[in-house]
Amino acid sequence: MGLTSNKVLALAVLLAVLLFFGTIWLWPRLARRSWKAITGRVGLLLATQVTIFASVGLAANQAFGFYATWADLFGQETTPGIVVDHDPAKGAGPVKVLDTKSVNVPGGGRPATGGQIQKIEIGGKESRIGSPAYVYLPPEYFQSFYRNRTFPAAVVLTGYPGTAEALIKGLHYPQTAHRLSAEGKMQPMILIMLRPTVAPPRDTECVDIPDGPQTETFFAKDLPGAIAQQYRVGTKARNWGVIGDSTGGYCALKFALHHPGQYGAAAGLSAYYKAPIDVTTGDLFHGDEQLERDADLMWYLDHRPAPKTSLLVTTSKKGEDNYRDTLKFIDKVKEPTRVSSITLESGGHNFNTWRREIPATLQWMSGRLDDN
Repeated sequence: MGLTSNKVLALAVLLAVLLFFGTIWLWPRLARRSWKAITGRVGLLLATQVTIFASVGLAANQAFGFYATWADLFGQETTPGIVVDHDPAKGAGPVKVLDTKSVNVPGGGRPATGGQIQKIEIGGKESRIGSPAYVYLPPEYFQSFYRNRTFPAAVVLTGYPGTAEALIKGLHYPQTAHRLSAEGKMQPMILIMLRPTVAPPRDTECVDIPDGPQTETFFAKDLPGAIAQQYRVGTKARNWGVIGDSTGGYCALKFALHHPGQYGAAAGLSAYYKAPIDVTTGDLFHGDEQLERDADLMWYLDHRPAPKTSLLVTTSKKGEDNYRDTLKFIDKVKEPTRVSSITLESGGHNFNTWRREIPATLQWMSGRLDDN
């Protein structure tokens, strides 16, 4: 059973409950001072606490999407993605569809009513990176009236470490997009959902690392090109946006600033504005000072020409560490760059806060993108 399985969580909770009541039931029998009785009491207490902590941990992982598999949890997922080149003459492309599933909405069993989620593998020609992702196709994509229409697309990124599944199960991006579109509050839009960790377990901060993973190239060039070959999406900047939370938010803003010819809009939910250097990132810049400066979004706004793109940043007055930096970031933006913001009175760096911001973010993104 997988790490995110409901059966695993239910089993852990059941064991915790049984051990709790078992401890109460057996405690009088273990009240003696013999070493066997003491060992029994210690064992029961430890077993109960371990199962309680395991239950809480599994529930938190399901809610926040930290780890996708047991191998991911224990640090055994270390193999980088490998790109396999295909012969275009044989009809093979850079996107491989692995599975399809319905959207958890009323009528979701029919793609023309509920849309569809496809699990795919994206191969990066220039970056040599391969990454799994989920694509949400809106109901209109399957309706005959729209068969000749292209759709705007938004890349949606998790934080680090994050899982792409959390964007569906925890943050409910497809369900929210479906509801808003049905209510006429946003246009139908394709969502490409994945995590920025395309070279696990390393946190590359979406940087083209010298002699390392070319993560920025993957997101700025390979991914849009691959998706455009597979799906009916536009190829201009006004057709493409990118949304992310935390690390994904930093990446989203950076992509729009560095590549305004590809991304016409970006939203950073609880984003920070400078790539950190820690044990998860390693040496990102290898002494390249210009690369490091460009990865600092505050420096970039001060020293580079203002790009023609639209940005959205979110924060809260209480609970977020980025509140003051977000105000500074907004103040540094100059025309023709446009900036908008969402500021909550309170809200921590967590899924509950982002779920409150996602509807307005999707509506904002929809208003910044075109379908042709």
